[in-house]
Amino acid sequence: VQLVESGGGLVQPGGSLRLSCAASGFTFSTYVMRWYRQAPGKEREWVATITGAGGMPNYGDSMKGRFTISRDNAKNTVYLQMNSLEPEDTAVYYCNAQGPHLTGRYNYWGQGTQVTVST
Repeated sequence: VQLVESGGGLVQPGGSLRLSCAASGFTFSTYVMRWYRQAPGKEREWVATITGAGGMPNYGDSMKGRFTISRDNAKNTVYLQMNSLEPEDTAVYYCNAQGPHLTGRYNYWGQGTQVTVST
């Protein structure tokens, strides 16, 4: 099983980034996918969730209206479009897969991708 995040980097405040998480080794479409983030010195924070079929996206309060989670089951990939980025969004972003379906039997993590919002 692998989850490989990409798309992180340095961006100025107000800018945008699109993160990707490519999955392999499990039946992607049957897993709920989530993004989390962890800033230096802080606990890991939930960012967004999307169901296996791509429905019911939901977001942490500080991300609503700025971030969009989506998935392409044909490509086994989940995305996080981040707009209007703020310095407070600086963190390592991780994708997470939990499933299959609602069992929650398996829980997988990627290695993370760094997002830095700074001038």
